[in-house]
Amino acid sequence: MMVAIAEIAERTEGNDNVLKIRNLSTHYFSRRGVLKAVDRVSMDLKKQEFVGIVGESGCGKSTLAFSIMRLIQPPGKIVEGEILFNGKDLLKLKDEEMRKVRGKEIGMVFQDPMTSLDPLEKIGDQIVETIQMHEDIGKNEALEKAMKLLESVGLPGDRVNYYPHQLSGGQRQRVMIALAIALNPTLLIADEPTTALDVIVQEKIMEILQNMKEEGRSIILITHDFSLAAEKSDRIVIMYAGWIVEMGDSSKLVKEPMHPYTEGLLESVPDIWLQKKIKTMPGFPPDLINPPSGCKFHPRCPHAMEVCKREEPPLIGVNERLVKCWLYK
Repeated sequence: MMVAIAEIAERTEGNDNVLKIRNLSTHYFSRRGVLKAVDRVSMDLKKQEFVGIVGESGCGKSTLAFSIMRLIQPPGKIVEGEILFNGKDLLKLKDEEMRKVRGKEIGMVFQDPMTSLDPLEKIGDQIVETIQMHEDIGKNEALEKAMKLLESVGLPGDRVNYYPHQLSGGQRQRVMIALAIALNPTLLIADEPTTALDVIVQEKIMEILQNMKEEGRSIILITHDFSLAAEKSDRIVIMYAGWIVEMGDSSKLVKEPMHPYTEGLLESVPDIWLQKKIKTMPGFPPDLINPPSGCKFHPRCPHAMEVCKREEPPLIGVNERLVKCWLYK
């Protein structure tokens, strides 16, 4: 059954929506032209929901996360849209107001902890500084809180006396999570938190995120790992070339992918039981300064039609799924 997007949006509207993004566009301006990293994106996030955002490198996942945090730097700029967090539009807040939101209401785990942590400061000092920026407490009390935070993510409290280079990659990632939750935010954005970590450490990091969801937080996981998103997320958002091309319940989306790009991603996921042949997706992601006409995916799509080359497909609702493809219009 096909329904309008407005009808699906109306069903999901309500007090349980922590985050509502509407028609968000973030562009980067260069001499070559305008790169549309996030192109008219709309999505919701409910209270205590775990959403995975999946796509190839350069599809706009991290730019979307940085847009939510309002951390886009020149030559980038948020050119239109709304980011409603608990009813207030983050794009209309003054810089000082937004600084109070970061960390205290929205936490973020950045992609590379080694470059995100100050190599010249002890772990404890960095966590204490974050706490004292937002809370009126003494240094000793803040340090005690920092030790408890490290213990909550599976690290000994005495790691407050360590420098970042003295920790392993997985330990540094846990420190980043501790920093992100230091002020008990209601929304946590994790940008590739398991990249370059072994599978055992990956599972421990994901277990921490899952526990945070059960404690009442909403989680956005940005990842290249489709199988990880499928296992942990309530819903999956598929991004391609700045667009959301498919969005829906994780189990249903994995079982019956609707967009050809989603299907291609799933076919490229290795099967440890060797019950299927891995298929690689032909072609490469497009140049977003000079993208293809019509549907940006049509040069790589096995189901491309003439209309795909001429006109951009609408994002439509099909059986409680959103999909941006002419196959369903």
